[in-house]
Amino acid sequence: MIVSGDFDLTTEELRVVTRFVADTAEEILPLFEAVHPDDGRPRAALEAAWEFADGAKRTKLQRVTSLDAHRAAAEASTEVARLAARSAGDAAAAPYLHPIAKAHQVGHILRAAANAARVAELQSPDDDTAAERALDSARQRATPAVVDVLRRYPLAPEGRSRVAQLMSELDRSLRD
Repeated sequence: MIVSGDFDLTTEELRVVTRFVADTAEEILPLFEAVHPDDGRPRAALEAAWEFADGAKRTKLQRVTSLDAHRAAAEASTEVARLAARSAGDAAAAPYLHPIAKAHQVGHILRAAANAARVAELQSPDDDTAAERALDSARQRATPAVVDVLRRYPLAPEGRSRVAQLMSELDRSLRD
């Protein structure tokens, strides 16, 4: 299957992007689960993302669980938990990345990694290199196929939030 718009995205490219986002979400999701052990919405979203990444068709399951994980993020009691749940929601939404040349689409590819970098900062406030190490991890995981998809979009929008700043930094470095 090919999804068309301003450019084309193949199902395999969507799987590669989903895998990249899900890998990051997998790392930080336990931080949500430690604070909200009875809320399975982000875990369900991550599982739906992995189903697609591993070869299943994209279905309503990814859309519904993504929205549910984002609702869990909005209800989270800590910033770390909120960022972790949002990352799981982004992983489930990744199969529906739109092939339109809009900068906000970059968030669907890189926001989870930026969230992980922000989580690293929050967990190690005295370590000035925590976010950079997390971004380096994302750079190492970004396959050439992920970078190829990323380059089809405009640069990530500049934002005031720390997550937006980290996402812009990661975006620029992956394109270099």
